Amino acid sequence: MNSTIELLAPRYDIAWYPWAVQYFFMIAVSYASLWLAAPALVFGKKAWLPTARLALIACVSTTLVAPVALLADLHQPLRFWHFYAYANSHSWMSIGSVVLPLYLVSVLGLAWLAWRPALQAQRSTPGLSGMLATWLSLGSGTTPRAMVAVVGLAALGLSSGIMLYTGAELAIVKARPLWNTVWLPPMLATTGFIAASGLVLVLNRVSGLCSQDAIRQMLYVLLGACVLAGLIALSWFLDGVNAYVGSVAAALESVRYSASWRSTALWGSTTGIALFAAVLFLLTRPTLRQKDVRGVLSSSQPALFAWAWLLGLVAIHMGWMFRWVVLMDVQHVARNSAGFHHYGIPAGSSGILGIVGTFGLWLAAILLIELFIPWRQAQQGGLIATPTHATQDASTHSLTAKKGASSHV
Repeated sequence: MNSTIELLAPRYDIAWYPWAVQYFFMIAVSYASLWLAAPALVFGKKAWLPTARLALIACVSTTLVAPVALLADLHQPLRFWHFYAYANSHSWMSIGSVVLPLYLVSVLGLAWLAWRPALQAQRSTPGLSGMLATWLSLGSGTTPRAMVAVVGLAALGLSSGIMLYTGAELAIVKARPLWNTVWLPPMLATTGFIAASGLVLVLNRVSGLCSQDAIRQMLYVLLGACVLAGLIALSWFLDGVNAYVGSVAAALESVRYSASWRSTALWGSTTGIALFAAVLFLLTRPTLRQKDVRGVLSSSQPALFAWAWLLGLVAIHMGWMFRWVVLMDVQHVARNSAGFHHYGIPAGSSGILGIVGTFGLWLAAILLIELFIPWRQAQQGGLIATPTHATQDASTHSLTAKKGASSHV
């Protein structure tokens, strides 16, 4: 006698929406940009000042927008105070609710200290810019360099806590083998540096600074981050292939027969290798030597450096898409039954509108900083920067000023 047993398993909606992708992307760009600004602002490496100025505006803008995306992903944002009223030291989300505000304050404090000398110089500018500069500069006293270093070190320490908690809150989820691995947190951090260095390249272009030093430095960061990401991905894969048990082996088994996951792996590998090859190609181009008007030989960067911002766009794409795959595509894998669940991105605030809106808010933050903050003169405290006025030509606002900055192209 034949008998048939029918098993019914409920299908649950996804727990994290694209808001989570936006938060994990923004906060990764934030802490990575902070580390890119640290050599000049915290440790006094003046050769990194052009990069630091660009990285600082990237850090501040993403630090301001990231918590907005996080609150939206809570589904009931007004209940965020529950994190503090019912604190749980065993929850990484609860720990993050303490670390994140402290990190936000430290980043804003570092930015204020770095921008304060230039704000003091802008107080005589007529109009709203001068009024804001007078209010934000908080007096005419000098900004101690030691204070910039101390606040910067505190921000770097808290950023390490952000790296740890954002990776750990995913890696501890045992119900998702694709998350439950020690390889995920370092991969999130590494792809964050890829996206941040790419953003600096793009800002370097669209801001009109076009610093050759910043381009070369960011290409080296991109090269190192791509190598590190490749090694982590290879170790991650070999861990699953060579092990019969464990989360990585279970993760590979869960997506073995998925054509979409195979195409995703192919896309990621191809894009990463292409980005690495392109960066390596640019860095190995010979430095051009040409004579100036006085007949003196001078060195200049390869002409292809002018197109480095396109690699920056690819790097940003990689950082964002990795988080989309990790946070959204992983939730397509059924936990209680075989196969995969289809997810269509809705057009509303929990989908396309939320993604576009978050990037729009980020762009608005950058534009407001560009309008009212003299970020091009950011420095490690010290004396008041060279005065800037709205009637002066664009060269005054470039990186030609003091403290070893590059020329404005």
